[in-house]
Amino acid sequence: MCPNGRRLLVALIGSMLASQESVMSETSGRKNRLAQESSPYLLLHQSNPVDWYPWGEEAIARARAEDKPIFLSVGYSTCYWCHVMERESFSDPEIAALMNKTFINVKVDREERPDLDEVYMAATQLLTGQGGWPNSVFLTPDLEPFYAGTYFPPRERYGRPGFGSLVIALGDAWKNRRSQIETQAEEVTGALGRHLEERLPPSDKLPGQGVADAALASLSRRFDREWGGFSQAPKFPTPSNLLLLHELAGENPEAAAMLATTLDRMARGGLFDHLGGGFHRYATDREWRVPHFEKMLYDNGLLLEVYALEHARTGDPELARVARETVTFLLAELAAPEGGFRSAIDAETNGKEGAYYVWARAELEAALGPEDAAFLAPLLGFAGPPFFEDHHYVLHLPLPLADLATARRMGREQLLAEMLPALARLKAVRDGRPRPLVDDKVLADWNGMAIAGLARAGRVLGEPAWVARAAAGARFVLSALRPAGGPLHHTWRQGQARREAFLSDYVHVVHALLVLAECEGSPEWLAKARELTDEQIRRLADPEGGFYTAAASRDLLFRTREVFDGATPAANALAVLNLIELAQRTGEASYRERAERALRAFGLLLERFPEGSRMLALAARRYARAFGGEATPVAAAAPVSALEEEARRVVSASLEWGGVDGGDGIGFRLRLTVAPGWHVQANPASADFLIPTRLEAAAGRLEGVTYPLGEAVRLAIGAEGAVQVYRGELTLTGRLIATGSGRPVLSLTYQPCDEGRCLPPVTSSWPAPE
Repeated sequence: MCPNGRRLLVALIGSMLASQESVMSETSGRKNRLAQESSPYLLLHQSNPVDWYPWGEEAIARARAEDKPIFLSVGYSTCYWCHVMERESFSDPEIAALMNKTFINVKVDREERPDLDEVYMAATQLLTGQGGWPNSVFLTPDLEPFYAGTYFPPRERYGRPGFGSLVIALGDAWKNRRSQIETQAEEVTGALGRHLEERLPPSDKLPGQGVADAALASLSRRFDREWGGFSQAPKFPTPSNLLLLHELAGENPEAAAMLATTLDRMARGGLFDHLGGGFHRYATDREWRVPHFEKMLYDNGLLLEVYALEHARTGDPELARVARETVTFLLAELAAPEGGFRSAIDAETNGKEGAYYVWARAELEAALGPEDAAFLAPLLGFAGPPFFEDHHYVLHLPLPLADLATARRMGREQLLAEMLPALARLKAVRDGRPRPLVDDKVLADWNGMAIAGLARAGRVLGEPAWVARAAAGARFVLSALRPAGGPLHHTWRQGQARREAFLSDYVHVVHALLVLAECEGSPEWLAKARELTDEQIRRLADPEGGFYTAAASRDLLFRTREVFDGATPAANALAVLNLIELAQRTGEASYRERAERALRAFGLLLERFPEGSRMLALAARRYARAFGGEATPVAAAAPVSALEEEARRVVSASLEWGGVDGGDGIGFRLRLTVAPGWHVQANPASADFLIPTRLEAAAGRLEGVTYPLGEAVRLAIGAEGAVQVYRGELTLTGRLIATGSGRPVLSLTYQPCDEGRCLPPVTSSWPAPE
């Protein structure tokens, strides 16, 4: 970093802020260039007196032609402080005149341009030590940042400089101290390059399953054992943490306990909307009680899949309830009639955060009446004093429903049935309030998350209509966001697709297609997943391994590779997971080899920083389990043989001829031992698409075959509800009778599965003794 240069410029600007004169402007009622954009966030600024440009060649060319710095303002439509700054500063004619005189002003929707957002957020963090939105960055005409911050008030307050005074100070510095600004910009850009493009050399060995254990250990050290989650406050859902815990929960009791606690506390807190379903963005407190109220499609899609997967593993009815109510929210509030899903719902209504969701005691009593208010108060957390702004409550469940029911000497379902009419009255009252704004643009990656979650929940909870709606969403994305049969695009609104896809778009849509292939059994989805993956490789593959976030572009300072998890799982980690699954499903060596190359490229980073790359650690674990750890270049058919070898290691068979009395032919006794953590399907199988463990004969026939009864378990993959499986040891008996001139052959077919995947079916054969 450049601490000396930064301190000089900050001190210089600080000294100038003390005495600035106001400059009045003339304004017109015309709309600015943002009126031609499709982003709801940019359209919110179309009537500002600021002479806004969207990011692009026109703005950059003007900045260079007029030798003016660029003011870059990055935000998104459900960002509370973005709205505040828009109202306070960008709608102020006086401040707008200053901005127009001093800068070329550019607005960016971070959800439309995540590649730009990543670079300039990193610049703000380097310059200030913190980040957030709105992100306010000042650039040279060569797009190099020299000063940055987040929210600025119009006049000095909160210990922050006034934005108008800051504009004047920076304009003066550009005019009179240009060399200092250029030095600062050069130092910041150099530091950014080292931060964003630095890469370790490829590892000479693949990271093994141990990196997942190291990532788990880092979560354990940060785990809040009372309230769940992995920080004190604020608390974010962070689905990558939850997906890693789910992956390990079947074998690691600590992982299972951390996951159970976190899912329970999140769902009982105010983070979850107990009237309309769905999750808010994050909690401002340790107890998950007070949320930041925006609702994002990506949070709800990812969390829906997590809750469905964990319900399938545990059978916990509360997880199923939360999943069902999240689906209700998605279909009611974010499903677009064209087939996709809208992006987000704002946190504020009429300038007040949470106004749509919170309750004063008088409002609760008026809606419920005295008797029901007294009944619901201890159940929904408004028995005590108000704890939100202006004497309001956020509804939440202070205790688990099962505990609340036990205290009332009734069953959980009975208590829910008694609560539902009162909850419906509260929701009816809330539905009459002014609603927050909805960002209705369709993003490919976020839609992938929602489609995967909806399909998974539909399969696990036995709701084929949800799977069908997920399939409709996938068909919309594959048509509307691939205009004229071209490459996948990132965003769509009002009939127009924009911006060719980023890595995040490819990996989440491909994951959704693979989930649909699993849920529907249709070859259509696997074929589309392969098609998009091949397109992703052509456009974004890094020759050294892994994938770039975006295609090369003249307006992008740096081309990055997303490896560390954030609000959503790292795109490169999901790319590896998709490649592993495609290699298993298709047997194509190229997918396995590309997954291996990515893991080698990120191997040293993963081993050094597993706590920041949990999904990549999960991917390394799956690769090791799928392909036996250390991998070497292989021929085209090797992935299948490697999987078959693993399947034969997972299930061992010991055959004894004879020992079965009576009848023709020769008796047999086949003993199978299934490794811990694995199972094979019972015979008969629980669903048509499952492969039963079965005996067959060639040049002969079978008589008197007996299959043991299966064990009913709930799994993350497979049919709705419980499925019948064989685990541990089992014995199959019968008689093999020759029907031709050759020696009869006994064969056994089975498919080993664990909680998250299935290996290809394997057949073993034994000729009868002469």
